[in-house]
Amino acid sequence: MKYPITTLLFFLASYSLSAQAPPTADELLANTIANQQFAGLNAGIAVADEITWLGADGYCSEDQQTPCDVDTRQRIASISKTFTAVAALQLYEKGLLDLDLPIIHYLPDYPAFAAQKITARQLLHHTSGIGGYLSSKETETTQEYPTLAKAITVFQDRALLFEPGTQYYYTTYGYVLLGRVIEVASGQSFNHYIQENIFDKAGMEHSGVEVFDQLYPNKSAFFYRTQKGKIKVSKANNLSNRVPGGGIYSNTTDMLKFGQALLNGTLLSTSSLTLMQTYPDVDRGKNNPYGMGLFLYGDNPTVGPVIGHSGEQTGAAGQLMLLPEKNAVIIVLSNTAHAWRDAFQLSVSLFSFAER
Repeated sequence: MKYPITTLLFFLASYSLSAQAPPTADELLANTIANQQFAGLNAGIAVADEITWLGADGYCSEDQQTPCDVDTRQRIASISKTFTAVAALQLYEKGLLDLDLPIIHYLPDYPAFAAQKITARQLLHHTSGIGGYLSSKETETTQEYPTLAKAITVFQDRALLFEPGTQYYYTTYGYVLLGRVIEVASGQSFNHYIQENIFDKAGMEHSGVEVFDQLYPNKSAFFYRTQKGKIKVSKANNLSNRVPGGGIYSNTTDMLKFGQALLNGTLLSTSSLTLMQTYPDVDRGKNNPYGMGLFLYGDNPTVGPVIGHSGEQTGAAGQLMLLPEKNAVIIVLSNTAHAWRDAFQLSVSLFSFAER
């Protein structure tokens, strides 16, 4: 999925406080449900080390009888890439991962035409030349890939879209490959690494890698919004072909803890967080600047620099916002595909509550 820079920066630049009494955060959520933007969602705000607001609205079961609550687990889709970038930079800090070494050093069996040129830095920046899903068969697959070594076989023999390091192309598969590099560099499976080094360190007790057809307590059903604005039930797909790029589930409290741990130095050093916000000087077209696992949304006149990540996939649309100058985190998680712009706009509408 690509995120147009013109649209997102317009949202950020145009946001301002109304002269009238603004709606409360809970009212903002209720309005989106009334407008059928989502079937259900939950959201939250943290400032410094305090969670200052949690909210939920709509329904999270196929029969529409179970309301979403603040603890409901949702798919986070491409926001998973931020976790993968953090894992890579943790290994970089420990000297276990060289960002500029061709990945053939870590994956000697990966096809040499790509492995001899692609680096972890390029995978982080989406400048590796690796393509994306070829069809809905790949995005909506129910096939199980038991390991990342198996998952990368889906795309490893495909031609690169361009010479690595020369252009930008947003690709989940690039992050899947990065996840495999992380496994070799760390000596652990990707799932175990992020559990021990991200979930556990940040105190995230309700997050994990989704397993196809497994039932989870208080996890939402999946929906999508049609072109005519109707909410429909979605069939579940299997995320095992994209775990590092879009296979994680979480809830509002855990995602706020993750954002806090990223801003306060629990997960990464200050210099690594700064590195996450650097981006290469390549042609991005109309796409947002992309650092390492973070979109750079520019300066907002009210809250200053804004960074974060959007996500959308079957049964999910969400937005993570980090406001470093305010030391604040905003998360919006929904169970409804084709609604990421609405999730983004809602997260921007919550900016003012991050100052209170």
